[in-house]
Amino acid sequence: MNSVTIARLREPEGARRGVTRWDPSSVFLLKSLLYPTVATACLALAVWVCRVPFRHEYFLLAVLAFLATSEVLDTAPLLYRASRSALHGGLVTITVQWLIVVGFLWALIALSDLADHFDERVLLAWAGTTPFALWLSRLGTQLVFQSIGAPRLPQSKAVIIGRNELGSLLEQKLRDDPSLRIEPLGFFDDAPTTGPAVPHGTLLGEPAHLAQFIVKNEVRIVYITWPMARESRILDLLESLRDSTVSIYFVPDVSVASLIQGRVDLVNGMPVVAVCESPFFGIRGLTKRLCDIAIASVALVLASPIMLLAALGVRLTTPGGVIFVQRRYGLDGREILVYKFRSMTVSEDGDHTYTQVILGDTRVTRFGAFIRKTSIDELPQLFNVLEGSMSLVGPRPHAIAVNEQYRRLISGYMVRHKVKPGITGWAQVNGARGGDDLPSMQRRVELDLEYLRNWSLGLDVAILLRTAMLVLGDRRAY
Repeated sequence: MNSVTIARLREPEGARRGVTRWDPSSVFLLKSLLYPTVATACLALAVWVCRVPFRHEYFLLAVLAFLATSEVLDTAPLLYRASRSALHGGLVTITVQWLIVVGFLWALIALSDLADHFDERVLLAWAGTTPFALWLSRLGTQLVFQSIGAPRLPQSKAVIIGRNELGSLLEQKLRDDPSLRIEPLGFFDDAPTTGPAVPHGTLLGEPAHLAQFIVKNEVRIVYITWPMARESRILDLLESLRDSTVSIYFVPDVSVASLIQGRVDLVNGMPVVAVCESPFFGIRGLTKRLCDIAIASVALVLASPIMLLAALGVRLTTPGGVIFVQRRYGLDGREILVYKFRSMTVSEDGDHTYTQVILGDTRVTRFGAFIRKTSIDELPQLFNVLEGSMSLVGPRPHAIAVNEQYRRLISGYMVRHKVKPGITGWAQVNGARGGDDLPSMQRRVELDLEYLRNWSLGLDVAILLRTAMLVLGDRRAY
């Protein structure tokens, strides 16, 4: 079974992120109030530093900031054990989310005609310093959490029904994350272990003895990892536990699929498990879209002289149009029109047939070879980003004929279309640019799916920075 299966199941969108069912009240309050409290404290500090009286309009702004921050940034993801990358990788996400809060408050102030009541120095100082204060507060609190350690807090005892591979993986996950404060005592099962051995799992007995064991050992949680094929046994087990107060969880076996953004969700109160889903939902989707618009707008302004020169170069060196438009697959497999500066003597739509460009291709013009080598030919796709058909970062779109060819040969090929295609992507910065053979395409798809599984705003920023460094030295561009 994929070792990340259980770890990749997320809470419903409406749940408070970062808060677990077993958090003490003090920890729950800390996680929930850390960000909004720091944000309002930064406002008070900015008012004090600028020597401005804390009038009622600043009090109103503090209340609005508290509410907006608690909603947009949600809870602080504090753990008792966290990697260095997790500790340092949240600054970009916090900054973008804070900019959303600032934009909301600025719009509210402007629409309410209250701008003249605030000192610009206070607002600028507050907006500029708060994201760093939020990140430092999270970092400092995280370090305190790690120094305290989870063992000092009470743990909840748990047993697992099903001494199988899924149960073994669940036990390991519980032991690896002290922040859960759940102590797995062992397994109950009425059948010999099948499949891979579970040498470290303690078999406590048969399910018939579970109720008595729960009372005697003060067990608080029961996890059921039996497959649904054993439905009658599961019902019998649940019936036997009706007289206890334990929390009961059913652990679905989703090992049949390689999860893409797997999470638990609710459909009008009915729990469902996402096996293949886009990572861009809720605030994530809004954040990525706002970043796309902001960065693409700035990039267009900065690149406009280069684009004008490129357009002039295409017009003067070859007959025909300046912009090449090609139909490709976008989000959810819908057709989109992708814009590029024309670099070839032909304009293949790629609907039915497509011939991959190779080194020394005679179809590529002399000026076209230059703009392809420097990736200048891709700059018109910034307009695709602004119109919403593409993103700055995502799987590169292929011609329709290429899609139709490889979707039949590569498992999971079309899953890459769960997100908008990008101007650059994880595959491109990892050397998987170009190549029309099956192994090259398989590698590209693997990296695209890896991006979907592990997306974060910080990853997007890293890809953009690596793209900027690679663009002039990419020998695979031709």
